[in-house]
Amino acid sequence: MANQHNIDIVKDLELKFKDSKGIIFTNYSGMNVKQATSIRNEFSRSNVEFFVSKNTLTKIAAYNSGLEKGSFDKILTGQVAIAYSKNDPSAPAKVIKEFLKENECLSVTGLIIDGEIFEPNKFKQLADLPSREELLTKLVLCLNSPMTSLASVLGSSMQKVATVLGAVKNSKEN
Repeated sequence: MANQHNIDIVKDLELKFKDSKGIIFTNYSGMNVKQATSIRNEFSRSNVEFFVSKNTLTKIAAYNSGLEKGSFDKILTGQVAIAYSKNDPSAPAKVIKEFLKENECLSVTGLIIDGEIFEPNKFKQLADLPSREELLTKLVLCLNSPMTSLASVLGSSMQKVATVLGAVKNSKEN
């Protein structure tokens, strides 16, 4: 019979699986306390939750949240910590990418993006994607560019017309 503490952990993990847009599974064997504190702080700054739970409880929660049973057997082996992001699916990947530049104690074992499971080799592609805010900024600039160009063209045309009219006025006065 399962104890209440494990049942609560499974329920919490189920919510994380359902609510998260981006989930990255990492093997953290060999990580020291200083490195763990560093990556947790970076995750916290990026609104990413970094959680360690028993692999069996994680498998139960994943299955209960609708993910395919048995799909986590390769992902959940060894010491696994999971990074969850509710808003930006690429946020955990970006933090891990930066962390790996100075540390080699972490490896990605799998990803779930919007409910779809991916192999660890997709991690680098995800980490290189621009954030949602960057994409929205680029979209706004692209939409704004034609209007700015049109205003500039119309403005310069009006300026030329004003210059010509000014020259005509000056020539008639003389």
